Amino acid sequence: MRIAELALACLFAAGGLRSAWRWVRRPFEGADVRDYLLYAAHLTGRIGLWFAFAGYFALAASIGLQGRAAGDELARYRWYALVPIALAALQLLAGLALGRRSPDRT
Repeated sequence: MRIAELALACLFAAGGLRSAWRWVRRPFEGADVRDYLLYAAHLTGRIGLWFAFAGYFALAASIGLQGRAAGDELARYRWYALVPIALAALQLLAGLALGRRSPDRT
């Protein structure tokens, strides 16, 4: 079971690296600093989700299950569920804010 979790962690981390490589190379033309900050927040949420899921599987792989159920042992890390939720919310809100900004402002 630990091998599958480590494999999934590596796959999600590789997906995060690929996403970072793809989105950082993409050109972005913003009107002002606020556009660039919103775009950076959007990318942080988008790329960070990959690494958050990789972190969850790495955390699950690192826990030693000695006769206890995985749910009992992972219950100490319930707070980690807030990490992908916060990153998804960051991506959504930054994307919405970027979409609502008018491109013809000077």
